[in-house]
Amino acid sequence: MAYFRRRSDKRIKMKPFSGILILSLTAALSATAQNNSIWISRNADISLFSSAPIENIDAKSTQGVSAINPRTRDVYFKVLITTFQFRNSLMQEHFNEDFMESDKYPYAEFRGKIQDSTDLEKDGTYSVTVKGTLSIHNVSKVYTVQGKIDVSGGKITVHSRFDVRLADHHITIPKLVVQNIAEVIQVTIDASYTASPG
Repeated sequence: MAYFRRRSDKRIKMKPFSGILILSLTAALSATAQNNSIWISRNADISLFSSAPIENIDAKSTQGVSAINPRTRDVYFKVLITTFQFRNSLMQEHFNEDFMESDKYPYAEFRGKIQDSTDLEKDGTYSVTVKGTLSIHNVSKVYTVQGKIDVSGGKITVHSRFDVRLADHHITIPKLVVQNIAEVIQVTIDASYTASPG
């Protein structure tokens, strides 16, 4: 029997997207701006995917916020967990209530730094390595991920894909549904930025 059955006494709890994300973005920028030009994305696409024997998990949010300082190479991402949309509404309900506990831990946040010395203020396509701390489910872990940055005529796009192991963030899979959900989630980020003065 499939795990993702509708519960008669619960409904999906979707909070409105909060301006707190933009405030957090501003706070992150103020610490690193130093009158530099800052790249800002207010609608970053963040996708989740996992392949499991019973049913794949596929979700996407288009409401992530992000900032990159091309001179200091500081990187910041934040997304409200309840903005992830699933094709299966029951899966979305379980994702928020049983696994992510989004009422208690509403955000995922990443703060890191580009490790490469490439001049990101010049047009070009750059392969970069980013090292930083990802905080999910009130648990923080250091990640080193690969990404691509394309700078062209003032337009900046970023693409990255990396894996997150649920156990690393104390997200527990109930034994009854261990075959329904993979232990590793693939995260894909695609974001377009506009340059703003710091």
